[in-house]
Amino acid sequence: MDIVLFAIFLAACFGAGATGAMFPPGEWYERLAKPSWNPPNWVFPVAWTLLYLCIAAAAARAATVPGSAYGMAFLAVQFSLNALWTPVFFGLRRMKAALVVVLCLWVAVAATMLAFFQLDTLAGALFIPYLLWVTVASALNYTVWRMNPDVEPLTP
Repeated sequence: MDIVLFAIFLAACFGAGATGAMFPPGEWYERLAKPSWNPPNWVFPVAWTLLYLCIAAAAARAATVPGSAYGMAFLAVQFSLNALWTPVFFGLRRMKAALVVVLCLWVAVAATMLAFFQLDTLAGALFIPYLLWVTVASALNYTVWRMNPDVEPLTP
């Protein structure tokens, strides 16, 4: 694996994740009704750090394989959707719109994983935890939205 490519992809991961610092959950999220299976707050930064390491390693492995254009394109789409979800959910408090974003993210992550599997088995396997995490995040987004039907979105 090319360490420079790894560093570039890791920077891209944390760039996408920077929206979490710009739009933190805060008091609004704490007051929402959440399911009993909602992970504790400390899990999120730990999980995302590990996921970003896996994503960067997978991308660095796949990027140098001939024919990786589709995998890299799907990777770019998932980066964009990953960065978009936080401002939509936490910034605008539009949980239904965020659900659409996270479902599109799930498709982009699955497509990236499948494309990476065709290029490099380990690169594809490194995306499995990410797909599982986005599956849980989708279910959590849906459940929180359904449990809080009276929450008004912010108007910009």
